[in-house]
Amino acid sequence: MTKTIEYLDRLVSFKTVSALSNLDLISYIETFLTERGFRLSRLPDATGTKTGLVASIGPDNGGVVLSGHTDVVPVDGRRILLL
Repeated sequence: MTKTIEYLDRLVSFKTVSALSNLDLISYIETFLTERGFRLSRLPDATGTKTGLVASIGPDNGGVVLSGHTDVVPVDGRRILLL
């Protein structure tokens, strides 16, 4: 359990606001997944400051593909309705 908490703590420590680069986070995830046998493909944006990442493991015709969202949109100056 401690390793999981450490891993999650590290993940949420990255500054991932949508206006910033996500390359540090992507590099961290790439290292983690490469060590576990995943095949990885980066999908960079036109600026080179952000990238998507697709990770796959298992056979090409029946493996598992991971893809996720790595940024958050700030709420500065907006009203938030909590239900």
